Amino acid sequence: MVNKNITKKIVVVTVVVGLALIFTIFDLGPYFTLSYVKASQAKFAALYADHRLTVIAAYVVIYILVTSLSLPGAAIMTLAGGALFGLLIGTVVVSFASTIGATLACLVSRFVLRDWVQARFKDKLKEVNEGIARDGAFYLFTLRLIPIFPFWLINLIMGLTKMPLKTFYGVSQIGMLAGTVVYVNAGKELAKINSLSGILSPGLIFSFALLGLFPIATKKLLSLYKAKKRNSGKR
Repeated sequence: MVNKNITKKIVVVTVVVGLALIFTIFDLGPYFTLSYVKASQAKFAALYADHRLTVIAAYVVIYILVTSLSLPGAAIMTLAGGALFGLLIGTVVVSFASTIGATLACLVSRFVLRDWVQARFKDKLKEVNEGIARDGAFYLFTLRLIPIFPFWLINLIMGLTKMPLKTFYGVSQIGMLAGTVVYVNAGKELAKINSLSGILSPGLIFSFALLGLFPIATKKLLSLYKAKKRNSGKR
């Protein structure tokens, strides 16, 4: 059984490293830049007009590969989705593709690294796992809403915890939705965008942070209220 697990891990690592090497060797990075997407917008639009389902399917596969391998380009892909598909279709397509990719990245991290990390840092991770069991969904929701935390890093870190994948998927789908809408909507005006930094204003980031912290704060307040009520009932 142990040998089978090791073999599976070797296969997964080989596939991930192989795909990453393909990305590097064939120098695919420039294809995931703002300048390339802007220059190719008309060509992609014509292709989409003639082959809608094929383009959507290809876009979803590429997006899932990029996010599952934690490669750079997810933000550019989201902008391209807005430019190609519009707000409604773009939001739906990006939302599912990004969440599936994130969940696969979490799964790879968990399958390859979690046992080793848990064994080596068991004492230190005990409180983390307890916190994840208690407030993990709210915590992940907050992280997803604050764009200053790289999403790829969140995927990998959560893979090291014991959060159920279905919880990770559901919370990520909801938590990333607001940011997805912002980027897809910005993609509709792709020609006017000169850099990614101008898409999210400090005020918008602050609003996302407040929205993410709200459920945690509410839960804490309810816990304090219940504890106070129990203590007053004992008197």
